[in-house]
Amino acid sequence: MLRNLVRFHNCLGHAFSPPTVCPRGQMFELLSVNSKSYSIITERKKFYEDVSISHGEGGMFEINLDRRKLKTPGGKLFTAPNEALAIAVANEWDTQKDMLKFYSMHMTTLCNTALDNPTFRSKDQMITAALKYLETDTICYRVEEPPSLVELQNNEWDPVLNWIEDRYNVVIGSSTSILGPEIPQATMDTFRQHLGSYNFWSLTGLEYVITQLKSVVLAFALIDKHITVEQAVLLSRLEEEFQIGHWGNVEWAHDVDLYELRSRTAAGALFVHFSSESSTVKRKLMQD
Repeated sequence: MLRNLVRFHNCLGHAFSPPTVCPRGQMFELLSVNSKSYSIITERKKFYEDVSISHGEGGMFEINLDRRKLKTPGGKLFTAPNEALAIAVANEWDTQKDMLKFYSMHMTTLCNTALDNPTFRSKDQMITAALKYLETDTICYRVEEPPSLVELQNNEWDPVLNWIEDRYNVVIGSSTSILGPEIPQATMDTFRQHLGSYNFWSLTGLEYVITQLKSVVLAFALIDKHITVEQAVLLSRLEEEFQIGHWGNVEWAHDVDLYELRSRTAAGALFVHFSSESSTVKRKLMQD
């Protein structure tokens, strides 16, 4: 599945990914050559020929653009905790053409966020922010009509909801109320403990996936490899796809939006798995 995620991200990431800037700084879909601050720079003329990886201090990996060491927007030396993640980042830089499209470089952006932590959040704050999505989880909000959409939601969402309840021995439920279901405190405590088992880097990626899908349930199912990226994105857009099926859509716009979300979600899932890897992962894991 990791190989499929890599292929999927590589195929889609550079063609369809727009700049998305979180005003609160939780996640930056941008890079900057300004070492003193984060700046909104979406493109820049390519200024290097070769991309390479080298060993740094403390077992970290560095990215080299020709003979220059890559730095974060905050001015820190760019380092990745393992070879797999370093290869993914190097690949993003290596596949850029004449213009650097910073907004397409999701793995680099996630690393920058983990390294710079621009809003100075602790793990506990990140976990609290992620769990807020459970209170408004996409698949927990159900409609009462039309009957065909009610049936679709039940058929597509209930299996995933049942899976996560069984997997983590929790109760979540669903509701047609605008207030959503009332999540038991025991469920919140279980998920808080589970999220606490991730390291800071992995949690950065997991929170990113949650925000893309607007669902803790779908994010957990994806990271646990219960569903694929394509399935997770489709389930997160179920009502939208239903409406499009009835009323039609602007074809190119719909396709771009869909591919963008798949690319970001695939990158986030990859980031979680790679940043959770404690040992050196060989290059063959990144190959077909």
